[in-house]
Amino acid sequence: MSEGSVLFEIHDGVAVATLNEGERMNPLSASLQAGLLEVIAHVRTDRSIRALVLTARGRGFCSGADLKDFSQRAAQMAPGDSLGRYVGRMMGETGNPVFHGLRTLPVPVVCAVNGAAAGGGFGLALVGDMVIAARSAFFYLPFVPALGIVPDFAATWLGARTVGRARIAGLMLTGRRLSADKAAEWGLIWDCVDDDRLQEEAMALATQLAALPAHAILEARAMLDAAERNSLEAQLELERQRQAALIDGESFAEGMRAFVERRKPVFRGR
Repeated sequence: MSEGSVLFEIHDGVAVATLNEGERMNPLSASLQAGLLEVIAHVRTDRSIRALVLTARGRGFCSGADLKDFSQRAAQMAPGDSLGRYVGRMMGETGNPVFHGLRTLPVPVVCAVNGAAAGGGFGLALVGDMVIAARSAFFYLPFVPALGIVPDFAATWLGARTVGRARIAGLMLTGRRLSADKAAEWGLIWDCVDDDRLQEEAMALATQLAALPAHAILEARAMLDAAERNSLEAQLELERQRQAALIDGESFAEGMRAFVERRKPVFRGR
């Protein structure tokens, strides 16, 4: 997987997937989505991988739908078919599986947003457990004002859960570009860094996360997801249940030994 629409390499347990159609601002082409599905399958099966960095080459992180391809396909549709049906099939077969696959990987995912995250690229940029962006990057939802359609790639789901309904609705309806600085200020992303430090910061963060207890990543995700739907009482009870189970586990025992011995804990991998 060293060539093609998605580059892939591994450094000391940290995998790096790089969108590689930079000359076109990395649209969600069929080949790019296929490459991401390959990455997902590889990371799931290679137990030596303990974290994933998702980033891109070129001026943009991801420009969303491949509208040039859509235009060509619309002119070639068979009788009885339509562009809408084609896009619906593509989303079901590749687009949604890409998002869900990245969101549910058994390792922490760091997204390093190097440039524009537009359209479906907005959702792809936010798929990580932690997201950092270059200062020149921006986030853009053109769906409603430019195309008369709704955001996809879970942009509405993610936006409502990070910055709230008012702010994500404003971005959707106005098509206003959100700078990386403002995205960090709003809490849409973890941090905004100078462009020339983005990759270094992303690798440092991924390396830090790779040292965490592997199972704790899934536990933390599940707890945050549950908090979105639970009452306070239900969330307190879930915390009680998981704490009772996890404190009897190997990771907590190692953490306690490390505390007593005044050293950093060393946790097992996946």
